[in-house]
Amino acid sequence: MKKLKIGNIELNTNVVLAPMAGITDITYRTICKEMGAGLVHTEMISAKGLYYQDRKTEELMKINEKNRPVSMQIFGSDPDIMSYVVEKYINNKNDVDIIDVNMGCPAPKIVKNKDGCFLMKEPELAGKIINRIKRVSNKPVTAKIRSGWSTDSINAVEFTKNLEFNGLDMVTVHGRTREQYYSGKADYRIINEVKKSVSIPVVGNGDIYSPYDAVKMIEETNCDAVMIGRGILGNPWLIMNTGRILNNDTEFYIPTPFDKINMIKRHACLLTDELNEKIAILEMRKFAAWYIKGMENSSRIRNSINKITGIEELYKILDNYVDIYIINDD
Repeated sequence: MKKLKIGNIELNTNVVLAPMAGITDITYRTICKEMGAGLVHTEMISAKGLYYQDRKTEELMKINEKNRPVSMQIFGSDPDIMSYVVEKYINNKNDVDIIDVNMGCPAPKIVKNKDGCFLMKEPELAGKIINRIKRVSNKPVTAKIRSGWSTDSINAVEFTKNLEFNGLDMVTVHGRTREQYYSGKADYRIINEVKKSVSIPVVGNGDIYSPYDAVKMIEETNCDAVMIGRGILGNPWLIMNTGRILNNDTEFYIPTPFDKINMIKRHACLLTDELNEKIAILEMRKFAAWYIKGMENSSRIRNSINKITGIEELYKILDNYVDIYIINDD
C-alpha cells in the first residue's frame, strides 16, 4: 500500500491513531507510536481555551518529540479565534506537524456550542474556518468529519468538496452520523463516495477492531489510510497487527495475559512520569480495566485496582495476579 503523504509529511505506516478525549494523552500516544502508528493525534483542544490562555487546555498541547509526526486537533466554530490560535500558538510549535479540525465530535456539550459535528449543519462556516486557518498556517490542515448530521442529511461528499475548495489537505471520514453517535454500523459506502469525489487523501474511520476490518475498509472504500479509535482500548497491539496486514503479513502478535499485565505496569510508569502519582493512578483505573477485560477473574482485580492510591499498590496487585493466575497455570 502506498504510504500516505499529507502536505509535506509522509507517514511510515498508513495506520492512524484517532484523537480521543481522555484517552490519547501523551502517554498512550507514546505506546501507540511504539506499536507502529504512522500518525498520532492529540486529544481535541479547545481553540477558545487557547485563546483565553486556559492552563488545562495548554497542558493538552504537550508533545513527546519521539511520537512525531503528531497532529494537533483543535475544535471551535469562530473562524477568527481558530485562525488566531493557529498563528499565535500552534505555528510556533515545532513538535506539531499537522493541524486537524474537529468537525465530527457528537458530544452534546460540544455540539451545543456549535462546535464539532454541528459544523456539518453549517458547511459555509466550516469552509470559512478552513480557509482562514490555511491562510495563516505553516503546517498541513486536515479535518475529521462524519457522514452527516442525521440519516436525513448525509452530506459528507458535498461537505468535503467544500473543504477541499477552501484548501484542506486531507479528510478523515467516520462512517456514522451524529445521530448514531457510536451505535449501529459505520457506513463504508459514504467513505467510498467521498474518496471518489475529491483529490485530497481520505482516511477511513469506524468499526476497526481487527486487522481484517482494516483490510475490509480499504477494499470497500479505496481509502488512503485507516484511523483506529475505540478498537485500541486495552489493545494497542491492534495497531501493530494492522500495520502488518497492510504489508501482507498475517503473522500477528497475540498478547498473552502476561503481556497485558506488563503493559499495565509500563503504562502506569509512563503516566506517573507525566502526572502527580495520585492523579496518574486514578487515570490508570480505566486503562487497566480495558487491558484486563476478558482475562480470568478480571472483575476482582479491577475492583482491587479501583481502591488503590499509589503505583506500588498497583504493582503488588498485578504481581499477585501473575503468581496466582498466570504462573500457576503454566
